[in-house]
Amino acid sequence: MSTADAVAREASWLSQFGDGLPALLAAQGGPWQVVQAYWPRTPATNKTGIYVLRPLLDDQRASSQRIRPRYQMRLRLIWPVTTTTTSLLETAQADFDAATDLLIQRIRGPLGDKTHGSRFLSAGEVPRSVTVQWEDPEITMAQHKQLRASVHYFIDDLEVND
Repeated sequence: MSTADAVAREASWLSQFGDGLPALLAAQGGPWQVVQAYWPRTPATNKTGIYVLRPLLDDQRASSQRIRPRYQMRLRLIWPVTTTTTSLLETAQADFDAATDLLIQRIRGPLGDKTHGSRFLSAGEVPRSVTVQWEDPEITMAQHKQLRASVHYFIDDLEVND
């Protein structure tokens, strides 16, 4: 494993299903049509999407000969809304909240295992927080006909020798 494939490893975890955690992809019964590593040049305009980004890598020294890479992960959530009537927009916001909750459950991982399927040392544990920030729907609806949010958390990778 290397720092270069961390985004792909996390996107792989989010795409996982059949492990007792909520499936996120629509093909497996989840609410998201796209779970993808990196932001595409041309994002799908009418598909619900989770885009995995990494704005920060901190190469921490764990001991004199060991390094533990830590990544800040930022997930960009896109939820297209095809209607503008108030009641249906409110329903879309509630659906977006419910889909985001399923995502948080998958990030938390199963009881007692925070390694995201042995892909990392731990995810969402140091510091012990997963933060979701929803953008103002009045603005995102007017500009993009979408609801949007960002999810932030840290992942500690497996240690390497230096």
